[in-house]
Amino acid sequence: MLEPPNDQYFMREALRQAQKAREASEVPVGAVAVLAAKIIGRAYNQVELLKDATAHAEMLALTQAEAAVGDWRLTECDLYVTKEPCPMCAAALVHTRVRRVIFGCTDPVAGAAGSVMNLLQMPGFNHRCEITSGVLQDECATILKDFFRKRRGE
Repeated sequence: MLEPPNDQYFMREALRQAQKAREASEVPVGAVAVLAAKIIGRAYNQVELLKDATAHAEMLALTQAEAAVGDWRLTECDLYVTKEPCPMCAAALVHTRVRRVIFGCTDPVAGAAGSVMNLLQMPGFNHRCEITSGVLQDECATILKDFFRKRRGE
C-alpha cells in the first residue's frame, strides 16, 4: 500500500522549484501550497524575471492556491518553502490564514518565522500559523549557499 505524501515529499517539490529559480539566476527559493495532500500551487522566486520585488516564491504560490480554491482564505492549506519566510511573505501567510508553514532552512538575516521575529504567531494577530522547521534543512541551505558562493565569485 502506498503511504500518503509527507513533509519531505512536498519539500522535495519545493526544492525542484528552487532549482528552477537557480537556473533562472534568481535567489533559489521554491514553494508549494498543499490542500488535502495535493499540490494546488507551486512557484519559485521571480523577482528579477518579473521586475517585481513581491514576486517571492511564497507570494506566487499563494496566488495560485487562491485561484485553485476560489477564495483568498486558505484555512485548510499548508505552505512548504525552502527558506524561512521574510516579513512580507509571513504577513501574507497570516492574512490568507494558511494553516501550517513548513520550511527548510532558517534565515538569520530576515527570517520572520522565529529567527529574527515571528510574525506567523504574533499574539495580537487574528490568525496564527503552525510552524514546522528544518525539513530537508541541509538540502535547502546548500542550494542557497552554493548560489551565493557562485555569485560572490563572479
